[in-house]
Amino acid sequence: MNLEVVVIPVSDVNRAKEFYGNLGWRLDADFPFDNGFRVVQFTSPGSGASIQFGTNMTSATPGSAQGLYLIVSDIEAARDELVSHGADVSEVFHAETPGAQFQPEGTSGRVSGPAPDHVSYSSYATFSDPDGNRWLLQEVTTRLPGRIDAAETAFRSTADLASALRRAEAAHGEHEKRTGQRDENWPDWYAAYMVAERAGEELPT
Repeated sequence: MNLEVVVIPVSDVNRAKEFYGNLGWRLDADFPFDNGFRVVQFTSPGSGASIQFGTNMTSATPGSAQGLYLIVSDIEAARDELVSHGADVSEVFHAETPGAQFQPEGTSGRVSGPAPDHVSYSSYATFSDPDGNRWLLQEVTTRLPGRIDAAETAFRSTADLASALRRAEAAHGEHEKRTGQRDENWPDWYAAYMVAERAGEELPT
């Protein structure tokens, strides 16, 4: 069972369409029907799931969708990208108090800046669409065990793959320092590191 679409409630379909289009998200569909039903679908870059909104789709209050996760491999780069498309994004922060990432901006428990050493799952930023549906950017570099099947490791975007390559390069540099020699088999080492990191398994040293 593949979770593919989440419906979000909006008050003005055209305004929402313009907002998500301006973010650079892919417009998959905009189908109006004679009975007043309309469905618009967008997919964020690299995502396997999409959002839908429209008319006669949900009785939820516009803006009531909160804590919609967008997982990124580089929180600062993702924030800069959104800002360049006109989104009003919070500063990057980490949660000193558990759950602070879900509270409104300015709430105590948020600490400015990414988590120390960019610990995976711990750095955040938030933004909202014109109705107040709130998105939560979360930086994930190393997955917890069991979240990804190592046999099916994949990267959602070129940016994610490039970030993984950079982390593998840095780790491999430390590996060569420890061994005191150049590793001629570095492509296999990179591959093993990137797959293990993605799957949350023990990293090669």
